[in-house]
Amino acid sequence: MIDPSITRPIEVLLVEDDPGDVLMTTEAFEENKVGNRLHVVSDGVAAMSFLRREGQYADAPRPDLVLLDLNLPKMDGREVLSEIKNDPALRRIPVVILTTSEAEEDVLRSYQLHANAYVTKPVDFEQFVKVVRQVDDFFLTVVRLPRSD
Repeated sequence: MIDPSITRPIEVLLVEDDPGDVLMTTEAFEENKVGNRLHVVSDGVAAMSFLRREGQYADAPRPDLVLLDLNLPKMDGREVLSEIKNDPALRRIPVVILTTSEAEEDVLRSYQLHANAYVTKPVDFEQFVKVVRQVDDFFLTVVRLPRSD
């Protein structure tokens, strides 16, 4: 018998306000043909509502993985990361920082806030797609994730 936790679709929440980066990430996931569902919100407040299943996100699935940009409107990614990792119901969800920032202080701060990985977005489309596929492959194919609620 096949273990349903292995075969179920993986729920991924992308928190990104740049429509171009959303499009490239979506394309990279689709081209990779991994069984996952990508959900997108464009600001930190919406991310927390999605994660806490509030308001319009009351029926949202619990993500198995969060891809989080740092520079977001309303509530920046650092604040979102801090809230996720300080919430007992959310802290086990792996969070990958996916950002254009190469600033050492952003890298350090992200890991201090318990990010699971920090990935700098390449400017080049082909490289961007390659990086997203590698994140996808690692967290959704190689790593064993805990079951979502």
